[in-house]
Amino acid sequence: MLNSKKTNILLAMAGAAVLMASSPVLAQAPAAPAPASAPAAAAPVTPDAKPESVNEAVGGHHSNGITPISMFMEATVVVKVVMAGLLLASIFSWTLLLIKLFEFGSLNRKTDNFLENFRGARTIADMRAVATQEEFDGNPLADMAAAATEEIELSRQSGLSVTGDHLDSALGRATAAVSAVQSGLAKRLSGGQQFLASVGSIGPFVGLFGTVYGIMNSFIGIAESNTTNLAVVAPGIAEALLATGIGLFAAIPAVVFYNYFNTRIAGYGTRADGFAAELLNGISRQLDKGA
Repeated sequence: MLNSKKTNILLAMAGAAVLMASSPVLAQAPAAPAPASAPAAAAPVTPDAKPESVNEAVGGHHSNGITPISMFMEATVVVKVVMAGLLLASIFSWTLLLIKLFEFGSLNRKTDNFLENFRGARTIADMRAVATQEEFDGNPLADMAAAATEEIELSRQSGLSVTGDHLDSALGRATAAVSAVQSGLAKRLSGGQQFLASVGSIGPFVGLFGTVYGIMNSFIGIAESNTTNLAVVAPGIAEALLATGIGLFAAIPAVVFYNYFNTRIAGYGTRADGFAAELLNGISRQLDKGA
């Protein structure tokens, strides 16, 4: 009985050993060290290999990022000249904005003071005295009043009866004197407008010229290097496109300033027209009164 039990135990152990040996997992266990050789085969391709190749393709000066200053410095001479000219035009436009804002502010303040004093005048002589004051020297409305009253005074000195038979002719000459001053008003106030109009109209096209020239050089470089890698050709194209961006940067403010000052000039012209009517009415009234 005991021997049969021992025999059964030995058979069970032998069967277990056979099953374990035939198991797929255990059967592959000896082959486990094989993957260790894979890293050795892949060793030439390291994580640092790709960035080095990109840096070599792009160039060391682009590896730290592309900025507008670096693009300007790397651009060709023609593109540099275009961008520098557009930047100067933009600076002049902003400077002109400040100058004309100051000019119109001073003009309106002086005009307000002149009208306040002028409307207190009771005779043509008083009008002339106010218009010829030194503090109003150069003011367009004061020049109009001075020209009209001077024409009346010259007519009187010529022996003409400005309050009688020659009233209409005297008023006609005064009106002509006012119109002469008004005719130069628009030209006087529109200083710098032509420059703003020129920058606003041709600025984008000048920038586009720089872009076309730069892209043309970039494509020539592509042909010579025999590569279409975007990392290589993109910096040159970006430098060329910067010229168009600067052209728009110069043109857009110039157009805005031009339209703004046109509105201010037209507004002051309307104010001058109203004063001309007020001035001639006042002179006519004084002449009718015999002043």
